[in-house]
Amino acid sequence: MTIGVCYFPEHWPREQWESDATNMAEAGIEYVRLAEFSWAVLEPERGHFEFDWLDEAIEVLGAQGLKVVLCTPTATPPKWLVDERPEIIQADIDGTPRHFGSRRFYCFNSPAYREETDRIVSRLAERYGDNPYVVGWQTDNEFGCHRTVRCYCEDCSAAFSDWLAEKYDTIETLNERWGTTFWSQRYPSFEAVDPPQPTPADHHPSLLLDYYRFANDSVVDYNRLHANLLREVNDEWFVAHNFMGDFETLDAHAVADDLDLVTWDSYPTGFVQDRREDDPTLDELRAGDPDQVSMNHDLYRGTNDAPFWVMEQQPGDVNWPPTCPQPGNGAMRLWAHHATAHGADAVLYFRWRRCRGGQEQYHAGLRKHDGSADRGYHDASQAAAELDGLDVAHVDAPVALLHDYHDWWAISSQPHAPDFDYWEHLRTYYRALRARGVQVDIIHPETSLEDYALVVAPTLHLMSEERADHLSDYVSDGGHLLLGARTGYKDSYNRLPDARQPGALSNLVGATVDQHESFPASVDLSLMYDGDAYDYRTWSEWLNPDEADVVAEHTTAGVTEAKPAIIRNEARSGTVTYVGVWPEAELANTIVGDALQTAGVTSTDVLPDGLRVAERDGHVWVTNFTSDAVTLDVPQGTPCHVGESKTERNDTVNVDPFGVAVVECRVDDVAVE
Repeated sequence: MTIGVCYFPEHWPREQWESDATNMAEAGIEYVRLAEFSWAVLEPERGHFEFDWLDEAIEVLGAQGLKVVLCTPTATPPKWLVDERPEIIQADIDGTPRHFGSRRFYCFNSPAYREETDRIVSRLAERYGDNPYVVGWQTDNEFGCHRTVRCYCEDCSAAFSDWLAEKYDTIETLNERWGTTFWSQRYPSFEAVDPPQPTPADHHPSLLLDYYRFANDSVVDYNRLHANLLREVNDEWFVAHNFMGDFETLDAHAVADDLDLVTWDSYPTGFVQDRREDDPTLDELRAGDPDQVSMNHDLYRGTNDAPFWVMEQQPGDVNWPPTCPQPGNGAMRLWAHHATAHGADAVLYFRWRRCRGGQEQYHAGLRKHDGSADRGYHDASQAAAELDGLDVAHVDAPVALLHDYHDWWAISSQPHAPDFDYWEHLRTYYRALRARGVQVDIIHPETSLEDYALVVAPTLHLMSEERADHLSDYVSDGGHLLLGARTGYKDSYNRLPDARQPGALSNLVGATVDQHESFPASVDLSLMYDGDAYDYRTWSEWLNPDEADVVAEHTTAGVTEAKPAIIRNEARSGTVTYVGVWPEAELANTIVGDALQTAGVTSTDVLPDGLRVAERDGHVWVTNFTSDAVTLDVPQGTPCHVGESKTERNDTVNVDPFGVAVVECRVDDVAVE
């Protein structure tokens, strides 16, 4: 477990580099990321390369025992390149070019930009191929940031036609699979299928889904170009990319296939403001929402079933959310431990120094712009000391939560309710699992399920026979499956299937959906589950059981009342539970608790909001995202590796506000006093 930082030596006089490197080493930092936005400095004009500054920066860092992660600098092409080859520019959905002046304005399908990418990446890789201090690379930076996965330029239009031709072979097949007779939308050729630009009504949902898939494949292929060029020079380097949190438009499962290391960029106090439904509490503004952050940890760990990195960790206040509160005392240390508990092997803070110019002047660093230590520096130093030598294996999660970006895209194209957000719906179930201290792998539905006691699939919207068989095999082998609303509603082309929902899963579930309905937030919705009353929200299904047992009925007055809402089926050697509503928190906690008990998964009692525990290789991390101190009961003689009590062995552990404890026991041995 280790700590790192992102550094921009080109922003600072060379005489400062030595002291910066010394201070990094003294703080316990091991990895330093460099050069992600440096193309214009590395190549100020075509063919004229200036590598001396980067050579020297790497040497200065390496002399202090620091390991360097270089970046391909393609997220920010220089102005001279844009002027020479304007065809590299992206276009907005209405065709407006995205001009030079910030970052991420290039098109993934531009042949010209792929040429230039090959040239700069090859040159950099060859320059540092034998450098002993360079241990790996990050490809580009945050693919898709600023809504840039989907481009609508002429290059993308031509590439989309080719993509469709390869997928469908004949235009007749496309018309049949999409169902283009509706509204007279039949196409005479693949070249006639335009990107989904502005039109008076909604676009055809099959067109939207395939365009989203095409755009994603374009990024996957572009990332592969980087990875292949780097590996051709030195196959001992790791190749990584830094993904983003709660990010819809890029399929991390697909991109990760070409990566050795999956990383992501974590900004808890920003995420809780700009990518979550509920308004944040003051504690959340100080430290974030632990479940929102860890859901991303578990997703990126699950893409390759391997330890991940946080390539950018929030170091203090940041510039981009609506408001920018100072994090709570100790929060930057808390976040490093929280990531480690969920499987991170390294956490790199962004950035070393607050910059003095440009768009990120209000983004903190571990050091202030004058070089003095900021609050994050002290937190990072403490985290580095505590994590140093803490050798724990990969997270062993007993529960899988199934997640597919294609389902997310399909739901987004026809949400059928303004409040039905695919990711928020998943988070309802995830939060209930984490509230009981259960580690969760967030994985693609086609991943092997044999090692999981419980599989939770909140919204498997697109269902094929192959996917249904995969789930049936899991249940036949004694697995326990929890399915959520809107599962099996569409086929892989975003069309309703021949059979009633849940389509190909109907036999396994032992029930079908008779009706569905959606509601605004102002309507109170309720049901009776195992004899107790609970609330739900947004989405409601009336189920028609065949072999399954009804365990919940709607109690909302009117046509819904007494209709089956949740069913449970003893299917072969396992069980299947189908939840035909979006449960509120209390109902989700009860459903998940029952599913964990049925599957024999060890868990805690429901934990207070903001307090979370996570087990990794016999060590339990207790992370307190609240401003209240917490006292925990643990077995007599439990070793405490990290904790505010600072005693070697305990039967209680005290955790400060925004604090951390690490104890050596099982997760169900820990209880809140």
